[in-house]
Amino acid sequence: MKARRASRIGWVRRSRAMMTSRKQWKSRLVFWIGALAIGAMSAIFAKLSDQAQEVFLAMTGGAGWTWLPLVLTPLGFVFCAWMADRYFPGSQGSGIPQAIAIRHMRDDRDSSGYLTMRTVLGKMGLTLVGLASGASIGREGPTVQVGAALMLMAGRVGGLAKARGLILAGSAAGIAAAFNTPLAGVVFAIEEMSRSYQARTNGVVLSTVILAGIASLAIVGNYTYFGFTDAVARFPGDWPLVIACGLFGGLMGGAFSKTVLSLTNRIRRWRSIGQGRRVIVVAFLAGLTLAITGVMYHGETFGTGYAQARMAVEGHSLDPTFFLAKFVATVASTVSGIPGGLFAPSLAVGAGVGSTLGVIFGANASLAAVLGMAGYFAGVVQAPMTAFVIIVEMTGNHDNVVPVMAAAMIGYGVSRMILPQPLYHALSRLWIADALRKRRAMEQADPPAADAASAPGGSGQPGPSQAEPARPTSGPGA
Repeated sequence: MKARRASRIGWVRRSRAMMTSRKQWKSRLVFWIGALAIGAMSAIFAKLSDQAQEVFLAMTGGAGWTWLPLVLTPLGFVFCAWMADRYFPGSQGSGIPQAIAIRHMRDDRDSSGYLTMRTVLGKMGLTLVGLASGASIGREGPTVQVGAALMLMAGRVGGLAKARGLILAGSAAGIAAAFNTPLAGVVFAIEEMSRSYQARTNGVVLSTVILAGIASLAIVGNYTYFGFTDAVARFPGDWPLVIACGLFGGLMGGAFSKTVLSLTNRIRRWRSIGQGRRVIVVAFLAGLTLAITGVMYHGETFGTGYAQARMAVEGHSLDPTFFLAKFVATVASTVSGIPGGLFAPSLAVGAGVGSTLGVIFGANASLAAVLGMAGYFAGVVQAPMTAFVIIVEMTGNHDNVVPVMAAAMIGYGVSRMILPQPLYHALSRLWIADALRKRRAMEQADPPAADAASAPGGSGQPGPSQAEPARPTSGPGA
């Protein structure tokens, strides 16, 4: 009894201390402001992204101007890639691999360039320029990097420790606010970003997602990303389609990931000599490839692909070869070196896969599009729980949970046979290698300064100056 009473008294005292501590309230306030800022920034970024695509359509949609992308798109790619390489290093690509990489770096100096305000501004600005140039990219991946950066900066101001947990929370809030899918944000943080479950960290994730969602809802209101579909897979009649979408979607998703990773490695080795000129050459060729594909398909493959995916979800069949053209356009945009994500374009490719299979199987076009998105998207990111949760939330139909889950799991399994490691984690290792290479170059150029910076009490961060590659310990991809 005495031990229990002492324990209760101790708990009461700790609770009072937490409620009255100025330091605790300062940390909470900064944390809440950071979470609200993520939601507001995500909503503003979404509106600006839509306007950037409208600018591109306005410039290229007029009679006699269908050839303009052959000039505009390569030049836009060159500008974005050059600016990212010269002035905003660390802003290239999706942004999710950078956030994953930083969670596995022990030395702040190694990750200092990936999650700064300068990187945030460059990421957002150049993504908008890319969309205005017709790039087949999305804003969702960049929103993850922006969210992680904002939360990390808020943590530093508020004196919050555990930077890895803050990065995880900011990333989850970015996904949740970008798609208006709070549950998918939490699942994404657990499955893709951390590859493990930690109760204490996930409490931070949940509160950040809630606050970011409140800010986003206040600006853009409540909505389903792809509208609503009431198509339901019937057993056993529609299950051949479920299996086909999982198998072919996973095959295409795995092929996309392997192609991107292979091309990225080859391009990085090729650009290591004469980097400035070769960055421009790669961007120009990628932009030209996208432009030719887009002109051939009357502009359908430019941009995020949101309009085409929504049409498919609403029951309209797409061109049978649309998914192949969008696949090529997204590969070109992803390896070009410009900032931009692949969530939305991947969902568009998946909708095209499902639409084509729906015609072959004589199935409901809306149902086929949803199942195709699940199979292909799970194949690309190799995160099946994130795939089916985000698709169910985006289409507002919870009657298809089991069929969508099955398509996602089949797609994930097929993709794993093509590429054993998840794409984002494979790319994150390249960013870790870059950070280590830069630090070694700095230490070789000025050893005394590097030693002073790493010593306790020096100008750098105390602690071990090491970085660990991403090594998932649990969950898919371990």
